[in-house]
Amino acid sequence: MTSAPAIGFEYQPSRWLGRVLLAVAALAMMALWLSAVPILAKIVLAVTLVVAAGRAWSRFARSPVVAAGWSQRSGWTLRMADGEDQPATLHAFRTAGDRLVWLHLAVSGPRSISLLLAPDNSDGDIRRRLRMRLALASNSERHAAGHSAG
Repeated sequence: MTSAPAIGFEYQPSRWLGRVLLAVAALAMMALWLSAVPILAKIVLAVTLVVAAGRAWSRFARSPVVAAGWSQRSGWTLRMADGEDQPATLHAFRTAGDRLVWLHLAVSGPRSISLLLAPDNSDGDIRRRLRMRLALASNSERHAAGHSAG
């Protein structure tokens, strides 16, 4: 049986994430101002909310990753904005239907990088192939863990 071909894709942050973050922050702000919290606490919490939302957005908007690739033989590789290729390890992933794939990767040192693949920043075929490959790898890990525990 031949090994599956590598999957590679260019990456830019999803604009969807910013829109969702803005909507959630607006709802939180509205809930804060409609609550019975004293006015001084409302002001402090509102400033904290704006700062936290801004930091969260800047973390994802300025991703150091410009491309990513995964092959069965060599694992994950991230192409950084400075042109350097770094090996990475997949720590976790989540999928939401066929539209979203969220990858949480660890790179050298204590750093971790999250990549959100959505319809506005990735091809549907790439997401489909990646979901299939991740599900296959996850099932084989569970199968191997089940045999070693028994």
